[in-house]
Amino acid sequence: MTHKRRREAQRAARFSGPLQRRLLLLLLALWLTVLVMPKGGFVPDDYRPGDIVLRDIKAPRDFLVPEPALTEKKRQEAATAVVAVYDYDPRPGRLLLKNLHDVLVALRPQPEESHETQEMTEAPPERVVMTTPLGQTDIEALLETELSTEQLALLQHLAANDDFVTRMGGVSHTALRQRTVASLDLFRGNWRGVMTVRDLATQQEYRIERADEVIGLSDALDQLRLALTTPAVRRNDLDAFLALLQKLLRPSLTFNQSETENRRLAAAEAVQPVVQQVKRGEMIVREGDRASDEQIRRLQALRDSADLAKGVRTAIGLFGAIALLFWVVHHFARRNIRKYAPNTRDLLFMVLVFGVLFMLLKVGIFVSGAMQSAFPYIDSACYYYALPFAAGAMLVRVVLNSEVALVFSILLCLMIGLLFGDNLFMAFYALAGSLTAAHWVRHSKARSNLYRAGGYLSLVNLLMVLAIHAVGGHPYDSQLLYRLGFAAVGGFICAVIVNGTIALIESVFKYTTDFKLMELANMNTPILRELMIQAPGTYHHSIVVGNLVENAAEAIGANPLLARVAAYYHDIGKIRKPLYFAENIRGQENRHDKLAPSMSALILISHLKDGVELARENKLGRELIDIIRQHHGTSLIKFFYDKALQRDKDGQVNEQDYRYPGPKPQTREAALIMLADAVEAAGRTLSDPTPARIQGMVQKIINKIFIDGQLDECELTLKDLHEIAKSFNRILSGIFHQRVEYPEPAYKERDAKREVKKKTGEDLPRESTDEPVVPAAAPAAGSADDLKRLGMS
Repeated sequence: MTHKRRREAQRAARFSGPLQRRLLLLLLALWLTVLVMPKGGFVPDDYRPGDIVLRDIKAPRDFLVPEPALTEKKRQEAATAVVAVYDYDPRPGRLLLKNLHDVLVALRPQPEESHETQEMTEAPPERVVMTTPLGQTDIEALLETELSTEQLALLQHLAANDDFVTRMGGVSHTALRQRTVASLDLFRGNWRGVMTVRDLATQQEYRIERADEVIGLSDALDQLRLALTTPAVRRNDLDAFLALLQKLLRPSLTFNQSETENRRLAAAEAVQPVVQQVKRGEMIVREGDRASDEQIRRLQALRDSADLAKGVRTAIGLFGAIALLFWVVHHFARRNIRKYAPNTRDLLFMVLVFGVLFMLLKVGIFVSGAMQSAFPYIDSACYYYALPFAAGAMLVRVVLNSEVALVFSILLCLMIGLLFGDNLFMAFYALAGSLTAAHWVRHSKARSNLYRAGGYLSLVNLLMVLAIHAVGGHPYDSQLLYRLGFAAVGGFICAVIVNGTIALIESVFKYTTDFKLMELANMNTPILRELMIQAPGTYHHSIVVGNLVENAAEAIGANPLLARVAAYYHDIGKIRKPLYFAENIRGQENRHDKLAPSMSALILISHLKDGVELARENKLGRELIDIIRQHHGTSLIKFFYDKALQRDKDGQVNEQDYRYPGPKPQTREAALIMLADAVEAAGRTLSDPTPARIQGMVQKIINKIFIDGQLDECELTLKDLHEIAKSFNRILSGIFHQRVEYPEPAYKERDAKREVKKKTGEDLPRESTDEPVVPAAAPAAGSADDLKRLGMS
C-alpha cells in the first residue's frame, strides 16, 4: 500500500508541473486579452447638446457615424431621378373611331332616300329620330356612352353625308397614331428629359427621349378636325361632332402614378445609408467644449458600435490566438533551445513580469493621451517612445539567462504590436531595445552596469526612431525631436525600474542574481566569518577553490561570479563538525581513528545536509543550495571504503553506503566546483609540486571524475574539460611555485656561530659592542652574488 501511494505521489508530482505551467500561460493570455480588447476608453455617459464635456474623448476604434440628412437627400435624388412611367394603349381610341364609323354606316339612309342628300347642304337637319336597322341602345353599347336625342340626330344627319362617312372611315384607320395624353401641361410637368413607356399591347417597355413625340388630346382633335372637314358638312355640325368625339375619346398615353411611385420608392430604398468613418484615435470631443449635435451623433454611434455579441466573439478569438501562440513558442523553445528550461517558479516570474509590464504600457497609453491635452503641441505618439518596453527583458536576463530573455522578448514585442493597433514598427522598436538591454546586463557585477545598459538602450532607441521616421516618410520637424528626446529618456527609465525592482524580485522569488552574488561575495558575511573561525582550513580551502573555478568559468563561458561565490559557501556544512575534516586538524588527534569507517563516511556525507540547512537559514538562494548539494555528486569516499574493505575480509561492504547521495552536478558551475574541490585537496598532498606533477595530478583527477560518470548530467564538453585543466594548471602552479632561499643577515650568522662554539666548548672572540664587526669577505651591496642568490642573474 505504501509503495502504491508513493507511486501515485510521484505521478502527481510529474504532472503537476506541466499542468501548472499551462494554467499560467492561459491566465496570461486571458489577462492580455482583457488589456488589448478595449483599445481606448469606455463610452462616456450620455450628453445633450450644449452640455459641457468633462474629458477628452477619442475614438477607441474605427466606427461609422450615420448621416440621416445626407441619406435622405440622396434618397430624394434617387427617387427624383426615376422617370415617369406612362402606359401606352392606342386600341381603345382606334376602336372608338371604328365603332363610330360603323354607327355612321349603319345610320346611312336607304338608296331611295338619296335624293335628299343634296338638300342637306342647304337646309338644317331635322332633329327627328329616324327608323334605322341599329337601335339607340345598340349605338350606345358600341360607343359605351349615353346619347342625347340631339346627338343621335346629329349622327343620323352626318351619316347621310357619304363624303363625311368616307373620311370617317379613313380616320378610323389612320388617326391617333401619335401618342396622346389627356393633359399636355401635366405631361410637361412630369417630363425629366426622358419618359418610360409601357406598351400594353406588345407588353414591351421603352423610353421616349423627345417630348414632341407626345401630343395632347386637344391637338389630336385638331388633327381630326382637319381630316374630317369637308364642304358638305357645316361647321356647326362638325363642332358638335367633335364635341361628342372629345367626350368619347380617350388618350393613348396615360400616366401610371402607382407604378411610378413604386419605382421611386424602390430607388429610394435601394440607396445605402450615408455614413462617415471615424478613425481610431480621432478626437471626438475635447474637455470643456459644449457638445454639439454632430458630436452627440458621433458619441451615439460609438455606443451603438459596441456590439456585445461581436465583442465576445472577438475576445474569444483573440484569447485563443494568444494562448496558442504562447503554447507553441514555449513548447518549441523547451524542445529546441538547450538553455530554455524554466520551471514553475521561473514561468510564474515571467508571467507576472509580462502581465505587470503590459498593464504599465496600457496605462502609459492613457497617460500619453492626457499629456497631449496638457501639451497640445506634442503628439501623443511621441510619449510612446519613453515607455519601458525593455524593462521586462532586462529583468528576465538578470534573473534567468539569455535564451529565456530572447523568447520573452519576442512574445512581448508581438503583443506590443497588437496593443498599439497592429503597429509593426512599434513592435520592431520594442524588440530591438529589449534585445539590446538584455545583452548589456549580462553578468552585471555592479548596479552601475544597469545604467550603462540603459545608455546603450537609449542609443539603439534613437537609431530606431530615425529609421521608423524615414520609412514612414514623415517630415523632419519638431515632432521628430520630441520622439528622439523621449526615446533617449526611455532607456534610463528602464534602468531605474530594473534597479528598483530587482531587490524585490530577489526577496519574493528567492532568486540569486549577480547583484545578490556580489553581496554574498563579501567575506565579512556572518556565515563566512563563522567558517573562518570554526574551520579556518576549510575557509582557506574555499578561497583557493574560488580562485580556481572563477578562472575556469571565464575560460569555458560559464558564470564566473556564481562559480566563485558558490565555492566560498560549498563547504559551510563543515562548521558543524570542523575537526572531522583533515584541513582543520593541524596536528591534532585524528578523531576518525576511533570511529568505524561507516561512521566516518556518514560524518563526511552529513556536511552536505548541514550545508544545505545553513544555506537556507542564511537565505543564500536556490542556485547556491543546489551547488552545495551537488558538488560531490555520487562520488565514492574511497579512503574509508578501502578501510572498510580491509576490516571486512568477507566483502560484505556496501559501496552505496560510502557514496554521496547526489545528485550529480546539473550545471557547469557545480561541475567546476566538484573538479576544483578534488584538485585543490589533492594538490595539498604533493610533496614536490612541480608544474609537471601538478599537470599530471590535475589530469588524473579530472579523468577519474569523468570516468566515474559524475559529469554526465551537466553541460561540460571534452573541450571544456581541456580548458578547465589548463586553467587549473596555471593557478595551481602560481600557488605552489618554488620560493627563493634568501641569505641570512650577518648578525644571525654570528649568533649561530656563537651557539655552536658554546656547545663545543670553544671560546668566542669578544667583540666591541660599540662597533659592529663587518666580515672582510662580505660582498658589497648590490653585487652580482646577491642577484644569483635571488635567482635573477
